[in-house]
Amino acid sequence: MSRLRLFSILLLVFSTHIALSEEKGEALLQDGAVASNQQYEYRLLATSKTSTMQKEMDEAGRAGFRIAGVMGGETAFGGSEVVVVMSRDQENPNEGDYQYKLLATSKTSTMQKELQEAGDEGFEYRGQTVFKTKFGGQEVVLILERDRTDPSSHNEYKLLATSKTSTMQKELSEAGNAGFEFIGFTVGTTRFGGAELVSILRRQASR
Repeated sequence: MSRLRLFSILLLVFSTHIALSEEKGEALLQDGAVASNQQYEYRLLATSKTSTMQKEMDEAGRAGFRIAGVMGGETAFGGSEVVVVMSRDQENPNEGDYQYKLLATSKTSTMQKELQEAGDEGFEYRGQTVFKTKFGGQEVVLILERDRTDPSSHNEYKLLATSKTSTMQKELSEAGNAGFEFIGFTVGTTRFGGAELVSILRRQASR
């Protein structure tokens, strides 16, 4: 093969590679433009009553909103409140129908029982906080979510609560060896446990 013919082939291959790279780059730019134009709608909920919060979250969930974050604490005008941010994709505002359950108690043993009952009903853990509720005092509050259209997920939950970090380390290790995944953690003062570390773990239920 002559040098001229070899050079022509190499030039053709190189030109094709450049063209394909440019097409790929344009496609990535187009994809990026779509992603950057994506918009979200937010709804902020704040109340000192967990029953009110559950009702408001359920209403937002029916409209396609999902929980994005939760925090309990003192607000400027509401006093001690739990504050939840919910969001939905503006391009698909009616996609999804979600139901929420709030568990609030100052006794971690009660929380373990209620958390597992919710898990058996197909609710998934979504967040937790500690704050002083209007009627219950200082409580651990868990938020759980279930897709009304597909409540098929069932999990086994484990709640660990202790005031000693060394004890928590031991209990976490034991739970991890049993296949439980760590999913949530709070540090706060509960009415019966005092200053406690509260960890939530989950594993797929065997059915």
